[in-house]
Formats: sequence, structure tokens, C-alpha cells
Amino acid sequence: MSDRAFVAGVGMTKFDKPGARQVTYPELVAEAVSQALVDAGISYDQVQRAAAGYVFQPSAAGQRALYDVGLTGIPVVNVNNNCATGSTALMLATEWVRSGLADVALAVGFEQMTKSAMQGGTGTAVTTVDRHLDIMTRMHGFGAAPMTAQFFGHAAAEHMQRFGTTAEQLAAVAVKNHEHSVRNPLAQFQNPYTIEQVLNDKPVHGPLTRSQCSPISDGAAAAVVVSERFARARKLMGRTVEIIAQSLVTDTVASFESESMIDTVGAPMSRTAVQQVLDTGGVTIDDIDVIELHDCFSINEIITCEAMGMCAAGEGGKLAQSGATTYGGKWVVNPSGGLISKGHPLGATGLAQCAELTWQLRGEAGERQVQGARVALAHNLGLGGACAVTLYRAPSLTTAEGKTNDR
Repeated sequence: MSDRAFVAGVGMTKFDKPGARQVTYPELVAEAVSQALVDAGISYDQVQRAAAGYVFQPSAAGQRALYDVGLTGIPVVNVNNNCATGSTALMLATEWVRSGLADVALAVGFEQMTKSAMQGGTGTAVTTVDRHLDIMTRMHGFGAAPMTAQFFGHAAAEHMQRFGTTAEQLAAVAVKNHEHSVRNPLAQFQNPYTIEQVLNDKPVHGPLTRSQCSPISDGAAAAVVVSERFARARKLMGRTVEIIAQSLVTDTVASFESESMIDTVGAPMSRTAVQQVLDTGGVTIDDIDVIELHDCFSINEIITCEAMGMCAAGEGGKLAQSGATTYGGKWVVNPSGGLISKGHPLGATGLAQCAELTWQLRGEAGERQVQGARVALAHNLGLGGACAVTLYRAPSLTTAEGKTNDR
């Protein structure tokens, strides 16, 4: 049995507005997976198991997505965990490696999205978020905006009412993440915004404007996860990124008992999942250098920073304004541009976070590089509900193969 797992290779496509590239989802997957295989220095026939994550594609799309890469007969498990799908696929691949079921596992996430798929509605049928909808509609009704925008727009209004958070503080999150994406050629948006531009952008719901909301996107991302045995045999230890700890948490009664939209959109899940990985990894939030965080809306970065213990409850807006979460601050949060600016093809998001943090911890992030980054954390949230958090460590400081000087 292997109890260690390493990311040996990553790849991702550019995230684009739906229809911007005339490609099929198997073509997107082939692009991301091929990059990851080349990055790991292996061929597809060495992959022993694959987890394929998506939300809106047809049943068993994972098999079809990978058939153009190779027809090797390996088990392909299809994963759908709403917006946490990509990280859930990564968790499956990691568990296969750690358990000894595979020395080489592939996780891939992909999506081609439409506006209608994201619109949502109240309806009468059971839905994945009917408990969440019940809270919202009893407190606030159901409006015309996309359903998720209503959830997070009400959470933003609640945060402002309870803690005095300002519209400028919400906008500061978007300004930071859009500025980060200027240096990311794979991001859907690569233009900076001022506070005034964010505040004066098209209203979406409550205090949220368009540039504070993640867009619908097309894209794919992939990671090759390997065992320590495989990495040492291939002399990869000097560039593989270790997955120190992972946690996957679903809703508990805490999400619904308070009738707080902040809790309903996942703050309790985030708090629990982050603490679990920090405890398992033997680190504190102060030890983290770089974070990819699920900023589906600007308010969720504020809520999640509080849930992670980066600041006290209610202080997330001030944290966003302080500069503590960008280059030169205590942490760099969303160097990729985050979901707001990089884009959010649901199935691919968690693996895009993995790709960004792998590049950061290898020192390969180019103009986005966080200097001296050694420990990283990814936070991937899906309503309905799932929160997947992964803790990564930089490649060992190898003095000789088999002898390492880990931090």
C-alpha cells in the first residue's frame, strides 16, 4: 500500500466563452490530457484508472471523452458533484493511488456550458438544491436572475447588513482577481478593472454586478497522479507536487438550521473541510503561501477567507481591501484570476486549480509566480452540496534520488 500521492503532470485548455472555439468536448479533453501526459513524461497506456468529471455533458461522457486519447480498456469512473466535480475526480484518483489500486491515475474535468443549463428554477420536482431553495424562497422569494446569483447575492446582502461590509469591499475582490488574470494567458478574461468599473457594471442580483460573477465557460483540465514508488522509479521526485491532504465535506444541519444565506451557500462546509486538511497536514492557515479559492461570486471569496481562519468572521471585506490576499501580502489568493476572471467550466474548475498550484509550487507560473511558494491550498465548492479542499506541498529539495530534504 502507498500512503503518498503526487501530481506528476497537469494540463488545461484556455477557458473560453461558450462557442468561442468550434471544438467538441472530446477535443477539449484530448488537449488537456495530452498536456498532462507530456508533463508527466508518460504515455496513456501507463494510466491504470481514470476519473472523468463533468456536470452538463451526457451520461458516460467520460468514456467518450477519453476514447480519442486511447482505447486501453481501463476503468473510467464518471463524476458529477456540481461545481466541486473536478476536485472530486482528483480525490478519487488520489485515493486509488494511496490505496495501492493504481500507480498511475488520471483525473480530468471538462465542460461545455449554456445559459439555459445555469438558469435553474423553483419547479415542483425534487432538485439537488431544494433544501437551499426552500430557505431562500421563504426569506427572499425567487427572482429573475440565475439561481446561483440569487443565492450569493442574498448572502452578500446579509453580510453587508450583519457586518457592515461595503459594496467597495465586494468590488475589491473582483478588482484583485481580474488584475491577476492579466498575467494568465489561459484565462477567459484578461483585462483589469477599477473599483468604479466593477461597481458601475451591469447589476446581476443584490449588490453583485457582472464583473463580480463567474461566467459560463468551456474548457478542460487534467492531472496525472502517481505513487511514490512510480515517481522514484522514474526519477520524478524533484518535480512532483505532493498531495498532503484532502477533504470532501457535504452539507450538515448547520447549512440550514440558522436560516442564514451565508451558511446556506456553504460556509460551514468550507470551515470543516479546510480545518480537516490543515489538521491532517500538520499546518496552519498562516503556513499557506498560495491559495486557489472558489470565488464563483465576489462574496464567496470573502465568506471563504473567514471560514478558513484568514480573518475573523465579518472581517473578510476588510481583508480584501487590505492587500493581504495579493502579491506582497500575507497570502496570494487566486493568482490565476479565480473563477471570476479565469472562467468556470464547472467540471474543469477543481483541476484547473490543481494545475495552477502545481505550476506555482514548481516555480513555473511565469509572470504570476508567487515567489518562494512551498505550501498551497485549493478550495472547490459545489452547492447541493460538496466542498473539496486539497493541500499541496512543493517538490522535495532533492539532494540525490531517494534522499530528500523536505520542508
